[in-house]
Amino acid sequence: MKDIHDIEITINGERRAVTVESRRTLADVLRHDLGLTGTHLGCEHGVCGACTVLVDGLPARSCLMFGVQADGREVETVEGLGTPENLNTLQQAFMTEHGLQCGFCTPGFLMLLTALLRENPNPSDDEIRDVVASNICRCTGYAGILRAARLAADSDAIAT
Repeated sequence: MKDIHDIEITINGERRAVTVESRRTLADVLRHDLGLTGTHLGCEHGVCGACTVLVDGLPARSCLMFGVQADGREVETVEGLGTPENLNTLQQAFMTEHGLQCGFCTPGFLMLLTALLRENPNPSDDEIRDVVASNICRCTGYAGILRAARLAADSDAIAT
């Protein structure tokens, strides 16, 4: 018999009920149970950062967190930032500054930088570098990501 739990998570402002196994990661709950496939799984060891989401406003590796741990909490995913027709400031900055190539790591960077810019709307370039160093991108060389973060910070329009 499987260890199953009924949980409720507020995801991108919407309260969602889901039944999950105890062993199921938050990443799998988001992707497979709730259809939010913007959260990507890379290493599944918490190293690469592709699965970064915000839990109660703080960056979290969703591959290291069990879905049951999100019960009663607020989770933000890349789907909550903007739409293809109406990108948010940071997403637009990533496009403008070529902060993405293949795009696999981009959702994790967007969520990580959203948290940074909410906490510190005017970070120094060194502070941006320090934060993005926790995520891995194999395509861009990080220069475009850093420029995008700077552009978004300078625009002063990151939603809380």
